[in-house]
Amino acid sequence: MYKHLSFLFSTLLVSLLSPVDAQNLKKVEGTPGVQLCQGNFWTEAEGRSFLEAQRKTYTNPKEWELRAQRIRDQIRRGSGLEKFPEKCPLNAYLGPKRVYDGYQVQNVAFESLPGVFVTGSLYTPTNAKGKLPGIISPHGHWSKPGEVGRYRPDAQIRHAAFARMGAMVFGYDMVGYGQMGELGWKHNHPEALKLQLWNSIRCVDFILEMGADPGKIACTGASGGGTQTFLLTAIDPRIKVSVPVVMVSAHFFGGCSCESGMPIHKAGDFQTNNVEIAACAAPRPMLLISDGDDWTKNNPEVEMPHLKYIYGLFGKSDLVQNVHLPNDKHGYDLNKRIAAYPFLAKYLGLDLSKALKEDGTVREEKIVIEAQEALYPFDAHHPFPANGIRSNDDVKWN
Repeated sequence: MYKHLSFLFSTLLVSLLSPVDAQNLKKVEGTPGVQLCQGNFWTEAEGRSFLEAQRKTYTNPKEWELRAQRIRDQIRRGSGLEKFPEKCPLNAYLGPKRVYDGYQVQNVAFESLPGVFVTGSLYTPTNAKGKLPGIISPHGHWSKPGEVGRYRPDAQIRHAAFARMGAMVFGYDMVGYGQMGELGWKHNHPEALKLQLWNSIRCVDFILEMGADPGKIACTGASGGGTQTFLLTAIDPRIKVSVPVVMVSAHFFGGCSCESGMPIHKAGDFQTNNVEIAACAAPRPMLLISDGDDWTKNNPEVEMPHLKYIYGLFGKSDLVQNVHLPNDKHGYDLNKRIAAYPFLAKYLGLDLSKALKEDGTVREEKIVIEAQEALYPFDAHHPFPANGIRSNDDVKWN
């Protein structure tokens, strides 16, 4: 049945993709033992059955660790990161500070690979002292003008609120979004997953270079940013706390090339799903935030019990939690932020009172929503470097 469903989905997907992506998908699907798992690859019943069967294969921490390592290996192998490229100097550029009520913002660009510039903005508290907890924040697939990626009001609000609470926060552009998109990068590219995951690894390098506390590094994002959150947490042990929002699902594998466009879920006799990938965080603290209007609608009954089981193998079932919002829709809106603030405050040592009042209502007033262009690191005063790359196909992986 799985092969039949996969064939139907792949045929439909090829008809919808660009010629380059369709050619890449056919190439991957034609490779013996390799198969892409995209979108609603399974039914809800199939996703549930897979987890039920998998639970029987790991009954103690050692068995789970062996399974987790195989999952990590396939993520790296399938994404083309089995061997990490040599890390080049970041050569970070930090723009002038814009000081607001309790937080400040600097636009940033750094090199993740020679000539590949990651663009983003760094939020810090105005009264920062010593090493700060760090939060990196990948964004999802929002591209409507005025609602793009990290420039969306809800993204700017949470970045600023986290900074007010005492964290160093880095919001960055996914490949082909924001200023990266305007420079020429494409998001819908066969190797978007590889470059995006590598950029996220280098984002951790960046905040550590900026002085973040290596023992208190978190990652949180929604939708495609939620996928990026659990993929990065799975393969990078420097992420100590994770909050993947509206994305962890037993049956849905992510529909974008940056989530499932490379064979990270299936190869030969190996098969996993995003619940097991998220579980690779165990026993590091993790909060799932889910809603009733998307593929996370079953989190309390399906995904969460499986994660509790795996954390329980370590005697740490209390370190994985779920806030389910059955009447909410897909996004990282107010209710999701209200859920995230106390969890991150608890495990990063942040000041929750700077984001939530005693009655549970938010303290988000006086946060300034800046125009998209105001958050660009490259402008007339700091032009794009002459050695900079503007195309996915020009990347040189050393």
